[in-house]
Amino acid sequence: MATIKYQLLSENETAPIYLRLSVKRGLSPRAKTGLHINPKDWGTKSFPKTNIDANKKLKSDLQKLETYILDEVNNANTKGETINTAWLKHYIDLHFGRITETTQSDLLTDAIQSIIDEAPTRKNGKGGIGLSKSRINAYNSLKNILTDYQKQNSFKVKDVNVKFAKDFLKYLLNTKKYQKSYALKKIADLKTVCNDASFYGIETSTQLKKIDSTKTKNENILYLNPKELQAIEEVILLNDALKNARKWLLLGCNLGQRGGDLLQLDETNFKNLNNLEVIQLKQQKTGKNVTIPVLEKTKEIIKSGLPYKISIQKFNQHIKEICKLAEINELIKDSKITVIEKGKGNKEKRKISGIYPKWELMASHVCRRSFCTNLYGILPTPLIMSISAHSSEKMLLNYIGKDSLDFAQQIADFYTLQALKNKKEPQLNVIKKRIKSKLEKYGF
Repeated sequence: MATIKYQLLSENETAPIYLRLSVKRGLSPRAKTGLHINPKDWGTKSFPKTNIDANKKLKSDLQKLETYILDEVNNANTKGETINTAWLKHYIDLHFGRITETTQSDLLTDAIQSIIDEAPTRKNGKGGIGLSKSRINAYNSLKNILTDYQKQNSFKVKDVNVKFAKDFLKYLLNTKKYQKSYALKKIADLKTVCNDASFYGIETSTQLKKIDSTKTKNENILYLNPKELQAIEEVILLNDALKNARKWLLLGCNLGQRGGDLLQLDETNFKNLNNLEVIQLKQQKTGKNVTIPVLEKTKEIIKSGLPYKISIQKFNQHIKEICKLAEINELIKDSKITVIEKGKGNKEKRKISGIYPKWELMASHVCRRSFCTNLYGILPTPLIMSISAHSSEKMLLNYIGKDSLDFAQQIADFYTLQALKNKKEPQLNVIKKRIKSKLEKYGF
C-alpha cells in the first residue's frame, strides 16, 4: 500500500515542503509541492503546527494533496502507468491547478524552470543551440531569489507588472543588498521569462513592456592609465609568479581581451597573414573571431617568451599585489566583492560599495577596459571595436564611460584639424607630432 510523508530538507526561513511517495521497496519518488514553511512552524508528525491560521490552511492543503495523490496512484496502477519523480511532479501541479493536461504551468518559478529544463535545445545569443552555463546559472539564481521573495505565495507570470517589478527591485537592492547593475539584470531576466512564457499561451501583464530594466551608465570606470602601466613595468618584482602575472597584465592591456580569452593564448594563436604578424582567437563569451596585429609593444612584452598559463583566480590575486607594489594607491569610489556572514556559519559574497585604494580593485577586466579607454580618441573607434569586439559604439562608450559630449569633442577636434590643413599653418606639424607621440606609446 502506497504511503505519503512530507519532508523539509532545508533550514531556510522559507523551506520548500517535499512530498515523498513510497509505492514499494526501491520505489520512493520525491518532489517539491511548491509550498513553503518556516521550519520552526513544522510539527513532529510531518505536518505544519496549527498555531496560526496560515498553517491550518497549509495543513489542510497538504492533507487534500495526500488524498489526491493516493487516488492517482490507484488509477496509475489500473492503467499500468509508470510512477516516478516526473509522474509525481506532474500530478502535484495538476492538483494545484498549475497546469492542465494540455498547457504549461503559469507559475512564475515554473516558467523559469521551463527555460532551465530546455536549456540544451534553446537558441542562444550567438545564433547557436544551447544556453551557456552562465545563462543557466543566472536563471537558477533568479528562481532561488524569487522563491525566497514570494515566501508562501505562488506568484504567476501575469502578476509581473510595473508595481511587482518596483517592489522586487527594492527587495533586491535593500534586502539582498545587490548592486544596482546586478539587480537590473535580474529584472531584465524576469521580463525575458515572462515574454518566453507568452509564446506558450500563458497570460502576461499588459504592463510588461513598461517595466524598466535599462542598464545604468558605468559610473566607476576602472582602468590603468599609461603612467600607471609604466610604473607596473618598472616595479622590481622578486617573485617569479608575480613576474609572470605582470607579463599577462601588460599583454592584456595591449590586446584588449577578456581575462578568460587572454589567459588561454599560446603559440597557436600567433599567425603570419600576408606578411603581417597577428593574433587570432575566438572569444568565449561572444563567439566572435578577433584578429589583433602584433605591434612593437606586444613583441617587447613577450620577447623572452609567452607567460605560462595560470587560472583567472590566481591572475586576479597576483595583479592586486603587483599594483600594490607599484604604489597604485589612488583612492577610488567603487565596489569590491566581500564575503559577508549570514548567520549559522553561512557566508555569502556581495559587492560592497566604498572608497578603496585602486590596487585593491584590480581584476582581469582592467585589461580590456584599459585598452579601450587609453586608445579612445587616438585610434578610430571602429578599429578599437574590431579588437574589443563590442557590437556597437553605444556599448563601447558605455563600457568606458563616454557620452555624447565626447563625440562632440571628437567632431570639434576633427574640424579644427581640417581648418589647419586648409590654412596650411605651421601648427599642423605640432599636432601631428603630438598624435605620433601618442601612437608610439602603444606601439603603432
